[in-house]
Amino acid sequence: MQPSSSIYTLQFGLVCLSSFLFSASFNMLIPELPAYLSALGGSEYKGLIIALFTLTAGVSRPFSGKLTDTIGRVPVMAVGSIVCFLCGFLYPILTSVAGFLFLRLLHGFSTGFKPTATSAYVADLVPPDRWGEAMGVHGVCFSTGLAIGPAIGSAITDHFSIDMLFYCSSLFALLSIVILANMKETLPNKQRFKAAHLKIKKADIIEWQVLPAALIVLWSYISYGVILTVISDWSHHLGTSNKGLFFMVFTLASLLIRFIAGKVSDKYGRMVILRISLSILMVSLLGIAFANSEFLLMTASAIYGVATGMLSPSVTAWTIDLSKPGHRGKAVATMYIFMEVGIGLGALLAGSIFINDVATIPSIFYICTGITFIGLIYLQFIYKPKPLQIAPENEN
Repeated sequence: MQPSSSIYTLQFGLVCLSSFLFSASFNMLIPELPAYLSALGGSEYKGLIIALFTLTAGVSRPFSGKLTDTIGRVPVMAVGSIVCFLCGFLYPILTSVAGFLFLRLLHGFSTGFKPTATSAYVADLVPPDRWGEAMGVHGVCFSTGLAIGPAIGSAITDHFSIDMLFYCSSLFALLSIVILANMKETLPNKQRFKAAHLKIKKADIIEWQVLPAALIVLWSYISYGVILTVISDWSHHLGTSNKGLFFMVFTLASLLIRFIAGKVSDKYGRMVILRISLSILMVSLLGIAFANSEFLLMTASAIYGVATGMLSPSVTAWTIDLSKPGHRGKAVATMYIFMEVGIGLGALLAGSIFINDVATIPSIFYICTGITFIGLIYLQFIYKPKPLQIAPENEN
């Protein structure tokens, strides 16, 4: 399709609203799951809460990427929201530790499918010279769900029950599905689904052209896996009553900067924004490690939000820059595979060191700072950019 000169269309608005609801649906659970698992008798498995989720998210990326490029963007987005809807109803039913861990595996398919197709859908809708801006605006909507989800989740649990939280998560996912049902497909010549589409070859797994962007995602998202695993305990240790407050602060801080960073990366290039964002990310991780009060922790959270708000739209636009239009689904899936690997490794790192001892948390964030520094070194001294060439839309 020929994109409009403006990104602010009805379809763009619908995909942003759907992403907001989807993000809020699964993120409202995050702050409460560690305590819930402990109540089930599985406190030693806290590191698996995120690791299992990201495992299936990562494994499903090649499938979602291939399906996005064959059967269409909208059906693949719908699969992700449907998984969230179903899992919300199953958590109160499967109340053993094994059942909970199985659901974390199943729930991971949601983020394995929807964000992959969504990024390709957004790239279809807007002109190439505004991809950064579009990813920034969409990121604002997704991050708003990320911001209010944990805070709402903790409030629902405090005033009602954990089961009510699970049902509310399903409701948000259902609303996302309703919106998707009214969206137009952007993939030309889409195919009807066949079982053969689920046969994955080695060439379907990784789009090697986008490896530089994927590596930056890997190194920068290890810290996010750590945060998802231990920040609730660290926040509680420092006197924060609402476990979702850290997530709300860093996400709100990222909202405005996402829009600005995307536009700046369109104008001045991705590398400038990525180097700055990685540097700020290192400062925020050290701030979390050194925090000895709620105020300092929330200050570090805001700095972390600025860093991720700059990084996310720029690296997503860079991924699409490096890809061929006919392989956008696979390219975005590759980026997300590396993201899930990073988050999963971060969760396992935190879980293996933490073991319910808050005194170990600063050391974990020191390690994350060093890993992020590797990404900065790569961009500054190792990566050699090639002249950017936007391929025609019908190229495969």
